[in-house]
Amino acid sequence: MSAYGSGAGSAAIPDGGAGTLIVVAKAPVPGRVKTRLTPHFTPQQAAELARAALQDTLDAVLATPARRRVLYLDGVPGHWLPEGIEVAPQCAGGLDVRLAAAFSLSGGPALLIGMDTPQVTPELLARGLDFAGTDCWFGPALDGGFWALGLADPDPALLLGVPMSVPHTGAVQRQRLAASGRPVRDLPALRDVDTPHDAARVAASAPGTRFAALYADLRAAVR
Repeated sequence: MSAYGSGAGSAAIPDGGAGTLIVVAKAPVPGRVKTRLTPHFTPQQAAELARAALQDTLDAVLATPARRRVLYLDGVPGHWLPEGIEVAPQCAGGLDVRLAAAFSLSGGPALLIGMDTPQVTPELLARGLDFAGTDCWFGPALDGGFWALGLADPDPALLLGVPMSVPHTGAVQRQRLAASGRPVRDLPALRDVDTPHDAARVAASAPGTRFAALYADLRAAVR
């Protein structure tokens, strides 16, 4: 695992957090990310929106007190990656296998999030890293999945075998947590950016983000 990037200086990054923040992402390569945004957007535009969403997410991660910040990446890091983020390559296997492996990188309490919620804030992430009174944090997504999963004591068995990318993924994952006997608390439900409708709703809800600015520019260009 190594550190990459040449963005914001590390002096501005808050330290002192007890846990690890893990962002699961694909490198924003046209034709490989946000394919459901096409043909409303071109593959290049969809990749640009994915990059903006990832950068907004990493901004929030960098502003959150944490022991470590890890980008669990499918692909090659580029100029979009800021300083202060460790990079680890995703392993092979289904998404449940890869998420379980991501938690193994933490060596302790961790909060795992995706790159599809550019509206996420440092306040939400800090809450998901606070395990006082709970062992698990679960952040449901409005499409039936989940945008965040926090574990005080990561255990691969909590994820392995959970059906991923189906409408009931979130329900099964939360049931798995509850069945383990661990206390579970919920984070607010957020909308993933998957479709053009999602992109419009998320951009409207987070007007100060890179994602919202780029979305507005792209929409203006096709009018």
